[in-house]
Amino acid sequence: MPAIVSSLGMAIGELADGKVLRILLKSIAVTIMVFIAVAWAGWYAFDWLFEWLGLADSLFRGAEGIREAASALFALLGLWLTWRVVAMAVIQFYAEDVVRAVEARHYPQQASAARDLSTDEQVQASLGGILRALIANLVALPVALTLLFTGFGPALVFWGVNAMLVGRELQDMVWLRYRQQKAELAPVSKFERFLLGGAVAGLLALPFVNFLAPVLGAAGATHLVHRKVGNKVEAGHA
Repeated sequence: MPAIVSSLGMAIGELADGKVLRILLKSIAVTIMVFIAVAWAGWYAFDWLFEWLGLADSLFRGAEGIREAASALFALLGLWLTWRVVAMAVIQFYAEDVVRAVEARHYPQQASAARDLSTDEQVQASLGGILRALIANLVALPVALTLLFTGFGPALVFWGVNAMLVGRELQDMVWLRYRQQKAELAPVSKFERFLLGGAVAGLLALPFVNFLAPVLGAAGATHLVHRKVGNKVEAGHA
């Protein structure tokens, strides 16, 4: 727990770094553009679907308005459900820049040992993360629906699922550049990874703060992994 709190605290301090701030602003701009495109495409897709299902303009007077309102509602719901996936997908493009900026400022010696991921590794990591997110959220959906009567049940289910997913993605953003063998495990415990992912998943649910969450997560993961690696090295020398 202390390692997570201190790592996230240091991550907040990184927002004062000009390099990290520029990355944050670029990621926010791209995320907004992606969401506008997704919302526009979703609205038209639902509008077509409802019309195909029989809610055509000729069905009754005012059918078009009802269909458009329903399409907008479902498009917004879809955006809410896919926000984490989209936000994390966008930060994947900037994650290495965030990690390198934090490393250059705090861990220059360790950074010299990092390797550049091949294109295959980058694609595999990105697609793997997106696929895990989609499958896990689809599996969690029936469970969440059965807990609708509780009010907070669905939100808790999705938070728990995404805490595990986000934690792993953030860890891998840093760790994959340092591991020597594919089977080598990160020095971060599953519980610490869950706490990191849970904190960022919680921030992703907060309006406006959710724009900061992916960058804070990447910076926090960088501090966490490097501090854990440092502790492991010191233990080995003891």
